[in-house]
Formats: sequence, structure tokens, C-alpha cells
Amino acid sequence: MAAWNNPDFPSNGGNDWFKQMMMGSGFGQMAGGLAGLFGGGGRNPADAANKRLDNIPGQVSPYYQPYQQAGAGALSDLQNQYKDLLSGGVYNKLGEGYKESPGYQFKLKQALGAGGNAAAAGGMLGTPQHEQQSMQIGNDIASQDFNDYMQKQMGLYGLGLQGQQGINKMGYDANTGYGNMMGNIEGQKAAYDYAGQAGKNQQSQGNWANIFGGLGSLIPGLFGM
Repeated sequence: MAAWNNPDFPSNGGNDWFKQMMMGSGFGQMAGGLAGLFGGGGRNPADAANKRLDNIPGQVSPYYQPYQQAGAGALSDLQNQYKDLLSGGVYNKLGEGYKESPGYQFKLKQALGAGGNAAAAGGMLGTPQHEQQSMQIGNDIASQDFNDYMQKQMGLYGLGLQGQQGINKMGYDANTGYGNMMGNIEGQKAAYDYAGQAGKNQQSQGNWANIFGGLGSLIPGLFGM
């Protein structure tokens, strides 16, 4: 009795259909690996993420820039002011604007009148000693008036310095914030680059595995095994 052959699996050549199937599968697997390896592959998501990160400094810079510029100007002014202050230049400039206070003449007349009365009571009115005493009284009143003026001026000057120091501090904080932001962005870009390269390495390994796996499926068919 003749052996029955399944028409869906022809027997010409023994296991030719199996070899052809394996070789076709091997070719497909190897072709997929070669396409992935040399076909350019897909777009690296790290590149897209880093491009977005590169846009951030330019977008936020206008918010930092006014404080950075003002702080830089205040720092330069403060350096000059401190130099002038230590050299005595500030004191001299403030002293040049001195004018008698409204109460200076009143205090002087009151003090001279009291001194004259005391000199008259002591019998020294009009004597050289009385004149010297009057000059000393006038000098003391003038010195006190000048010192009061300078204290007020130095107080106002101190307020101005504090204002410049505050602006300088705002500039420093703005520079610090901008620098920290740039450092964080570079750190994120480095992390994305690492992840992107790791993904490319993994994909490359898979492509090579497909190439060698496909070759492994082709060899038996090529050598008639």
C-alpha cells in the first residue's frame, strides 16, 4: 500500500519545506538586525529633551537680567563708595555742604548772654578773660552745630549705602539662582544623554543578536542540513 502524502506538506526533497521556512525566517531576522544597525534607527528621545532644555536659559533670562545688571552696577558703586569712605573723601564732601542750623544763632546768643551776665557779676565784663571765654563759647556752639549736621548727613549716607547693598544682594541672589538653574539643566542633560546612549547600546545589542540569530537559522539550510 502506497504511503499517503499530505498535500499541505509536499514530500519532494524530504524536509525542504522546513528548510525553506527556517531560511526565510533567518533572512527576515537578519534583515531586521541589519536594518536596525545600519538603517539609521529611530530618533533618540534624549536629543529632543536636551533641545527643550537648551531653550530654558534664553526664556527665563529676561526675568533675571534686570537684577543681575542692577546688582553689578551696585557692586561697582559700593566698591568706590567704600574706598572713598575709608580715605576720608566722603566725610570731606559731606562737610563741604555744612550750613549753620536755624537754631545756631539762637543758641549762640543765649550762651553769650549767660556768659556776659556771669562776667558782669564777677567784675570781669570787657576784660581779655571775658573775651576769651566768649570766643570759647562761640567755638563750642559752632562745633556742636557742625557735629550735629555731620551725624545727620552720615545717617542719610548710611541709608543710601544700605539701599545699594540691598540692590547688590538682589543681583547676587539673581546670579545664584540663574547659576543653579544652569547647573540643574546640565545635570538633566547629562542624565538624558546617559539614558539615550544606554538605549542605543541596548538596541545595538539586539540588532547584532538578530543578525547572528538569523545567520544561525540560515547555516543549516545553506549546507543542506
